[in-house]
Amino acid sequence: MAYVLKNNEGVIIAASPHTQIAADWVVIENTDTEYLCFLDDELKKHHTFRESDIQLARVLEDLIGILIDRSVISYTDFPSPAQKRLNERQTLRHKNNLHLLGEDDVTPL
Repeated sequence: MAYVLKNNEGVIIAASPHTQIAADWVVIENTDTEYLCFLDDELKKHHTFRESDIQLARVLEDLIGILIDRSVISYTDFPSPAQKRLNERQTLRHKNNLHLLGEDDVTPL
């Protein structure tokens, strides 16, 4: 079950997967076609922004690598969970050959 807010024409304009935000939000089945179409449309609207976030994350990973290579920061300056995440991302990028700066410019953490 999910909760949706509909406008005066009965078109879904907002949705919440678990929470009834206000009294005018109504419960709807997760499999409702109108609800699924609304979710699909929302995902399409935000695709460009999500893609930009993904690209920015890659740039930040490369920046961290450069700062470590130049001894501006140390890998051990990062908390343990961040170190783990950096290692996981670097492993994934190497497995999938994803290098923004070029193969010669990317140095393992």
